[in-house]
Amino acid sequence: MSKRKFQGSSKDPVRFKYAFCNESMQGMSWGEQCDLVARSGYQGIEIAPFSLVRESVEELVPARRGKLIRALKDAGLECAGLHWLLSPPPPDLHVTTPDPEVRKKSWSYFEKLIDLCGDLGGPVMVFGSPKGRSSIGGLSAAEAKKYLAEGLAGVADHAQRRGVKILLESLGQNQTDVVNTLAEAVEILEQIAHPAIQTMFDFHNTTAETEPFPNLIEKYFSRIHHVHVQEMDGRHLGSGNAEKEFLSSFRKLRDLRFDKWISVEVFDFSPGAETLAVESLKTLRAIEKKLT
Repeated sequence: MSKRKFQGSSKDPVRFKYAFCNESMQGMSWGEQCDLVARSGYQGIEIAPFSLVRESVEELVPARRGKLIRALKDAGLECAGLHWLLSPPPPDLHVTTPDPEVRKKSWSYFEKLIDLCGDLGGPVMVFGSPKGRSSIGGLSAAEAKKYLAEGLAGVADHAQRRGVKILLESLGQNQTDVVNTLAEAVEILEQIAHPAIQTMFDFHNTTAETEPFPNLIEKYFSRIHHVHVQEMDGRHLGSGNAEKEFLSSFRKLRDLRFDKWISVEVFDFSPGAETLAVESLKTLRAIEKKLT
């Protein structure tokens, strides 16, 4: 798929790139996952590494990675990136703990994830992982953020060499006390000052924000390299009011010529993966129609 920049008027036809996150498809083979995502109308698949392994991404030796890539290509898909980075397996990863050995182990594994992302052709790694970054061991949130920034800076060059951007995701205060707003994320980005460390926008994880979504998108647009979308309660698109509530945000993305991935990430898997994928894309297409 072409990765050229949008050209022409902001009123040109919408050409967003849509991906579907794969964790709702556990129990299906990788080939089956790719087939479902492709026939549902998506162009990419975003991968939760834990869904592919028993103990570690080191299990994904070159031959297995080659098979993953072939299945993607056979389905006409691209890897949109990785997310749920520190979700086990392996267990006990934590990047802001006061224990230096655990931090070292965690960032070492993170570098393996960077290699996986690069091997699969993924452009980004979405760093949410609230349980793996929240303050523990008596640390304050400020101290935890310091460790987080140090760790990100330490892997930035490796990410750049592999053609991967690490996107620090702001999360609600109900999930973590470390980086709750885009402003906090960008503050860390500015401290690190490395092109491989950027951020993203997730509709569901904006509970600590006070500005309208279009304002946030415009203010931080140069730093936003990925979008996650779902209903505000985390369910699939079409089960709530996203078609109406997100219209102004998608108009802003259109007007600013956003040409990176927009991934559907849902947290209630009960309707089944195919329903989640089909109904969500149907809603995205309905939003697009209102933009033209």
